[in-house]
Amino acid sequence: MPTLSYLERRGQLQTYFDRTAVEAWSRLTSDAPVSRIRATVRAGRCAMRDTLMSWLPADMHGQRLLDAGCGTGVLAIEAARRGADVVAIDISPTLVQLARERAPEDLGAGSVHFQVGDMLDPALGRFDYVVAMDSLIHYDAHDVVRVLEGLSARTHRSMLFTFAPSTLALELMHAVGRVFPRGNRAPAIEPMRPAELSRLVAQSEALAQWAPRRTRRVAVGFYTSQARELVRERGL
Repeated sequence: MPTLSYLERRGQLQTYFDRTAVEAWSRLTSDAPVSRIRATVRAGRCAMRDTLMSWLPADMHGQRLLDAGCGTGVLAIEAARRGADVVAIDISPTLVQLARERAPEDLGAGSVHFQVGDMLDPALGRFDYVVAMDSLIHYDAHDVVRVLEGLSARTHRSMLFTFAPSTLALELMHAVGRVFPRGNRAPAIEPMRPAELSRLVAQSEALAQWAPRRTRRVAVGFYTSQARELVRERGL
């Protein structure tokens, strides 16, 4: 079950993306001109998306994928073009509508079903793969592990996710944000130490059948995120 902290943060994120950051996020995830700072974020997100896609099969025909926190749907579209049947879910109705508007009509043998909701909803069904790109970076390590536990019960092959690795710069930004909060600022990114996250995953009984595999940190200008792959060692 989602914790109170998870539900509270989820509500903050929904409000932010639907009311405060709509125009900025729309431009960031398009080809429109942006500031130099946002250009580095765009480049970093592109590099991270390429990393996660490289960890998925080139041929995904007959495979079901959950894009958990799909945003404007770029990764979901790429997976569908490989033949996957994708459920792309996000808590923001605005972002999901934007994803629908941008989605091409022809996806080949794949498909994408965009919907608004919670990635942990069991009604979404079972999946071969789950990808959560930068959708968990606003949650603390314990909530991240709880989300992985919830997703793992319905995932056959692998879970790919990203987190904000603890760096001096990110820790300083996090501290300043707490001291000088601003109403239109995105909910704080929660930096976490990779070793601490690995420890929590290893201690989780629900994740006992899952093994860590690849990891990669992407740092481009103002964008820093780390990808982690968990692979199921035994079937459902």
